[in-house]
Amino acid sequence: MALRLAVVIQEDPISSHRAVEALRIALGLAGTVQDLIVALLNNAPLLLSKDPADVEDVEVLEQYKPAIQELGLPFLVPKGTCTRFPLDSRFSVQEVSLENLVALLCQYDRVITF
Repeated sequence: MALRLAVVIQEDPISSHRAVEALRIALGLAGTVQDLIVALLNNAPLLLSKDPADVEDVEVLEQYKPAIQELGLPFLVPKGTCTRFPLDSRFSVQEVSLENLVALLCQYDRVITF
């Protein structure tokens, strides 16, 4: 059976480089894991913003965005996120309730949290 892996990013990309690094790690794992999701919590959805100018390491983020889009890496965000943040529509983003997100994460074999 294939390994199911979830990456949860909750670091604030405005105040920490860790959010961009976590996204880079998720992208690297996408090539080795068949079932991978990325959950973005708190201010982490700013990583997928149309204008991520305030994000730390934005130049690194911009390098990886095309590969993330090409792979169609699935992102989960809490309900209301798409109205709170101006997200780039080229990413595969699904809004879910926090309860459903927790239930979904419990179904995965591994959860890596940043």
